[in-house]
Amino acid sequence: MPTKAAALKYDASTKEAPKVVAAGKGELAKKIIEKAKEHNVPLFANAMLVDSLIELDIDAHIPQKLYGAVVDVFVWLMKNEKRYKELQS
Repeated sequence: MPTKAAALKYDASTKEAPKVVAAGKGELAKKIIEKAKEHNVPLFANAMLVDSLIELDIDAHIPQKLYGAVVDVFVWLMKNEKRYKELQS
């Protein structure tokens, strides 16, 4: 089974749904993961979500049917950022 990855971007000031900014399988997925690690971007694993995200066009907003799963990712991210900041204090 090939490695899969997708990267999302969310700008709360636009009030728009998050966008897929990178997605792919195999070597492309490995490069996406490598870039995320280089920039200390936390990685979240959800096989069903990534399968849906890699089917979307780059720069496409996520469809409403994926909102719940993506909200879970952003909640997880916010909790981890808060913990990280607390550890740095």
